[in-house]
Parts: sequence; C-alpha cells; structure tokens
Amino acid sequence: MKKKLLALSLCLIGWLVSGAQDVIIKITKGDRTRIAVPELRGAGQAQSFMNVLNQTLWSDLASSGLFDLAPKSLYPLLNPQRPEDLRRPADKPDPNLRGLWLRDWADPPVSANYLVFGYAGTQADQLVLFGWLYNTGLPEPSQAQVFGKTYLGSLDEAGARRVAHEFAADILKQFGGVSLAGSKIYFVSERRPGVKEIWVMDPDGSNQKQLTHYNSVSTMPAVSPDGTRLAFTTYARGNPIIMLHSLETGRRLPFLNPVSSMVGTPSFTPDGQRLVFSASVDGWPQIHIANIDGRGLRRLSFVRAIEVEPKVNPKTGAEIVFVSGRGGPHQIYRMNMEGGDVRRLTDGEGYASNPSWHPDGQHIAFAWTRGYAPGNFNIFIMDVATGRFDQLTHGTGRNENPSWAPDGRHIAFCSTRSGTPQIYTMLADGTQVRQLTTEGRNTMPVWAKGLN
Repeated sequence: MKKKLLALSLCLIGWLVSGAQDVIIKITKGDRTRIAVPELRGAGQAQSFMNVLNQTLWSDLASSGLFDLAPKSLYPLLNPQRPEDLRRPADKPDPNLRGLWLRDWADPPVSANYLVFGYAGTQADQLVLFGWLYNTGLPEPSQAQVFGKTYLGSLDEAGARRVAHEFAADILKQFGGVSLAGSKIYFVSERRPGVKEIWVMDPDGSNQKQLTHYNSVSTMPAVSPDGTRLAFTTYARGNPIIMLHSLETGRRLPFLNPVSSMVGTPSFTPDGQRLVFSASVDGWPQIHIANIDGRGLRRLSFVRAIEVEPKVNPKTGAEIVFVSGRGGPHQIYRMNMEGGDVRRLTDGEGYASNPSWHPDGQHIAFAWTRGYAPGNFNIFIMDVATGRFDQLTHGTGRNENPSWAPDGRHIAFCSTRSGTPQIYTMLADGTQVRQLTTEGRNTMPVWAKGLN
C-alpha cells in the first residue's frame, strides 16, 4: 500500500495546502513603454524569410511584458527602413510622406515612445539584418537614435529567427529586460498512449524535440543551472529511478540510485554539483541530498509521511521548499540544507503542490486548490518571507506545474483549459497567456537556461 502511495505521489506530485496568511497581494503591471514595430522589409533572397523574421521580432517584444505594442492598424502608410529615410523637423511636411517624420509615430493615433525599424538583405550567402531603435520624443533624427546594429544569420528560417531574437534582445536590454531567446522549456510529452518522454522546445513553442527514448514513462525533468545536464525520473527499469543525461552529448551520465528504493522528483543545487530528491524509506518517500553522481547520499527528512518535490533556493542555496503530508493534506514547507528549521508555508486550506523558486530566491510559484474543489488547482505566487500570495489563474481548467523563466517575469505551466493537458506561458501578473503545445498530452514544464 505504501509503495502504491509513493508511486502515486511520484506521478502526480503531492497535493499541498497553502500556509500563507489571508493576505492577497497584487502584482502590478506597471507602465509599459509604447513602441511601434512596423514590418521590416527584405531585398533579394531575404524576402523569403521576412514573415518569420517579423513574426519572431513582434512575438519576442510583445511577450516580454515590458512593452505596449502600438497596433499596426494605426501606423502611417510609410515607415523608414534606414536612418537616412527619416526627415528632419525643419523639412516641410508632405502628406504623401507621412511616416518618415518621428513625430508621425509620437503623435496620436500611434502615440509611440520608440520606433523600431530596419531591413534585411544577403551577404556571402548569409542573411543580414540592419536594425535600429529610435526615441520618437526627440524629433531630430541625429539625436534620436538609441542604437543601430547589424545581425548575421544563416539564409533560412532558423537564421531569420536567430537575427530577430538577437535584435529583440538588444531592444530589451535598453529597458532593463532579459531576452528569453536563449532559454528552453523542457517538458513531459505523451504522444503514444502510456509512453511519456522528455521533450524540449523554444519559449515560443517552436523547435520541439524529443530527448529521451525509453519507450516507458519518463517524467519530472530538472535541468542544471548551467543548462548542460538533465535529471529526470523514469520507470524504464520498473520502479522509478533517477537518470542523468548530458544535454551537450545526449549521453547518459552515471548516477547511483539508492538500493531498493523508489526515487523521484530530482532538483539541482545552485552550483549544479548536487541533487536533492525523494527516496523511499520504509515505504515513505523522504527528502535526500547526494552528489551529482548519486554518491554521498544523506537523508534530510525523518517523518512517516510523503515528502516530495524538494527545490533548493537558487539564490542562497541555503534552504529547500518541498511538499509534505506530515500534517495531513499535502502542504508546502521549507527547511535548511541540514533538514532542520522546518516551517510550513501554506495554511491548510485546500491542497498545494509543485513549488518553483523565483530566480530572486524570495518568491515561489505553486499549484493550489484554495477556494476550489479538491483537484481543481490554480497557480499562485508567494513571498516566502511574509507569506503573502497572489492568484494568477482562475479556475479555467486544472492549472499545475509552474516554472519560472530565467528572467523572473514569465511562468510556464500546465493546464487542461483546452481539454487535454498542454503547456502554456504567462506573465507573472497572470496576463498574456499563450498556449505552446497542441500534440498529445504535455505536462511538467521546466523553464531553464539553454546551451550556448
């Protein structure tokens, strides 16, 4: 019976109750900078890839949460492709050339604070993008340029996406943002009945690729902080064990699993040199820590209850949040790296699970049934120090497995709002929800650093 309980907990990942105060905090959206992003044009062979380039650039900027993109329906008929196209304020206005003065973009109806423009061509069988960002509040073109840069990529759709991502990343840097183009979302996908494998995709849902091929159930992925190693739980050999793969070579790496134990829910320490995970002791899954090869095993929890989903604070490396049934219904707790100073974070109303640390080490996202029937999870975030929380999703399907993006502004999660479980992303204020997957059943996203 205990083994069945453990297997169930490893598959479904503990149900938890939120021990926060009854204080709801709202994440304010803040003032988003309004920018105009007219279509970039291409010459020669580059024309074939402009749709991909423009869509990628728009998507990266729109999904960043930093900008209010002015609707294209408001744009003037003309837009500059290069700085020399811009007219000086002293030039006599010409209605037929509207769009070539910066004030045409600053004034209503566009009302943009900044203008993005550029063009693409080819050079030595490469795609070349010339991109500029201008401040429309400075009508003199010679003073308004924020930056201009040239980008090179392969002459194909992948190259078009790459140069667009790089251009968007440079724009984001000007506003204190971080590009997610180099990050990846790892997830569990069931595309044949009963067979679950680990997959990876770009943050916009493109370039989906299968990573494991065990023809079994592989689940609960975790990625090392440097993006080079993948840990996950698999049933390929019967009872659940942890496997470790190199994301650079695709090869399996050695990991010594505890003997005669059911093991799962792995997570890396911030230095990438150790794993925390759950391993059964007398039938009860307990929190353990070991070196990256599985040696040096040490037990951290000692209760006759389910203890799963440990996550180490990515900033301090000094505390672990985890799911426990020690008080009855599963709840979220925290403890130090020695297993001491255990405190409950959630308050006992409903069930909670799937804790995920914000990169700042001060907040967690998690799934919670608070205010809903058992099993109807929604995504919440919590300030760990104060216990204050905010609800991000509101009863549309079952929403679980939140994972913070490296920029700390986005969250990936799993939801059944479309009928089957799929992967979505949203801003950390609950807005701009985007569905990334459609094929099969997709769960347990982990947003992590990608390989360089």
